[in-house]
Amino acid sequence: MTSIANTDSTGPTDPMPDWEKRFRAPRVSLPDWAEDAPERSLFVSNVTGTHELYAWDRATGEQRQVTDRPNGTTDGTLTPDGRTIWWFSDTDGDEFGVWMRQPFGGGPDEPAVPGLEPSYPAGLAIGRDGTAVVGRSTDDDGTTLHVVPAAGGEPVEIYRHRESAGVGDLSHDSSLIAIEHTEHGDAMHSALRVVRTDGTPVAELDDSEGGRRELGLTVLGFAPVDGDARLLVGHQRRGRWEPMIWDTASGDTTDLAIDLPGDVSAEWYPDGSALLVVHSFQARSELWRYELATGGLTRVETPAGSVSSAGARPDGSVEYLWSSAAEAPRVRSTTGAVVLDPPGMKAPDSVPVEDTWVEGPGGTVHALVQRPEGEGPFPTVFEVHGGPTWHDSDAFAAQPAAWIDHGFAVVRVNYRGSTGYGRAWTDALKHRIGLIELEDIEAVREWAVSSGLADPERMVLAGGSWGGYLTLLGLGTQPKAWALGLAAVPVADYVTAYWDEMEALKSMDRTLLGGTPDEVPERFEASSPLTYVDAVRAPVYISAGVNDPRCPIRQVDNYVTRLEDRGHPHEVYRYDAGHGSLVVEERIKQLRLEIDFALRHLPGGPPLTAQPTR
Repeated sequence: MTSIANTDSTGPTDPMPDWEKRFRAPRVSLPDWAEDAPERSLFVSNVTGTHELYAWDRATGEQRQVTDRPNGTTDGTLTPDGRTIWWFSDTDGDEFGVWMRQPFGGGPDEPAVPGLEPSYPAGLAIGRDGTAVVGRSTDDDGTTLHVVPAAGGEPVEIYRHRESAGVGDLSHDSSLIAIEHTEHGDAMHSALRVVRTDGTPVAELDDSEGGRRELGLTVLGFAPVDGDARLLVGHQRRGRWEPMIWDTASGDTTDLAIDLPGDVSAEWYPDGSALLVVHSFQARSELWRYELATGGLTRVETPAGSVSSAGARPDGSVEYLWSSAAEAPRVRSTTGAVVLDPPGMKAPDSVPVEDTWVEGPGGTVHALVQRPEGEGPFPTVFEVHGGPTWHDSDAFAAQPAAWIDHGFAVVRVNYRGSTGYGRAWTDALKHRIGLIELEDIEAVREWAVSSGLADPERMVLAGGSWGGYLTLLGLGTQPKAWALGLAAVPVADYVTAYWDEMEALKSMDRTLLGGTPDEVPERFEASSPLTYVDAVRAPVYISAGVNDPRCPIRQVDNYVTRLEDRGHPHEVYRYDAGHGSLVVEERIKQLRLEIDFALRHLPGGPPLTAQPTR
């Protein structure tokens, strides 16, 4: 096993371009810490070339690699006493597996919950007394939740439903369990239930009732006090995400006077007196402290950019992971101290983003633009985000930076369906999925050409996951708009993808499209890239993981077969992993293949500032 503190991961000794350095430079996640032993932490790092879990004893400074698997590991947590690390073990990225555990100081791995068969994970909560609540999802059983008693023994099933659900949290005294569920059939808007550890109900909060359809709730955490039944909850009652406090004993809810314009999330400070607020607005984020007794709101100073994760320490300080499009991620503290600084080379800076607002058919669309050196119009990559319930932000990303190094402008569009712009913008994505997002992307594409940014003859549509899906759909429905398509782990044949994908995504697709392929075949057909494959004009590059449970390989193969039958120019790269890769060299290889494909197939040859790929 490797200690991050003693490893200098500088990559190959021969010169390498900056874009490769950004992938190879060692990175760390924000360290999580044990509730009752905050000197014991767990974090993720790529220092060995593969993303793995590391234990860190802050008192001694000792760091230890916990997991070591060919395709990497990122899903892990510490028990509240800091004695044990739980981590999820799947097979080559297929997300189907079991929880394992290992002593914090090292030792053999063992099954954390003997008796539970492999499944997709559906949440995990571990109590201070040793009680654990494990969520599982399978095609046969739907979602089931199991309580593992603190004293040991067989896990006891306390919940089962065909629709998607998950463990929200376990109360501080391990007496109450919060569950997020979608029993009403809307996988985009969860309801909440609190039960005792034997499964008997305590309280229910469902904003889909009483005519308030399409209002979601999410669990933010129980109060960190024994005997306190208050649950911090995220809600959308005023058109955006905001926190409120739900007293699950009385049923009362308390709104919080947090007057900020964007989406607001929060977590408890360890003493329960205040909330650490994360405010996301127009692709940036910032931190605030909210005093529960007075309602006072105080800014926690962070640089301009994006805070991807944050946590309040027992001493009241705040640690957070920050970056911007121009600067690589850093783990910072409000004390001014360096929390965790990986050794070895540092990721080279990139260029900042510019904000662009374009009027689209469904409202104003926000796009983030990065320009290379020189004068436009530039060859331009529209890098489309996944999700779809996600958004691009002013945060560091190695892939867009690589295109900029090669002389391309990069445009990222927060289309309808994206988060961060209010509930109505996210919920606009229904029934005509794919086509709605592409209308917004087309509006921004027209702006990019008319403004002089983009060369209309050298426009690349690219993305991964949902972004890969939109890429293939866009190539077929907007064939004159794009000179090239680069689709990673895409949905390519929506009907086959539905039948082959993991159960939780079936629930999401039924929500987005209003039913199954048997119930609404016309909607699946209209939103499937396979429907339009014969209209595709641009060369197509596709990469896919053979173990992917989200965008399974069979439906990708169906699309590729149709391209082959046409004799259409395309290349396919299949790799032995799931929905993407946690191996640094594999990610570099995939991007190198994409860049090479673009430079070979774009009309007019490569940009003048292009760097050679190896």
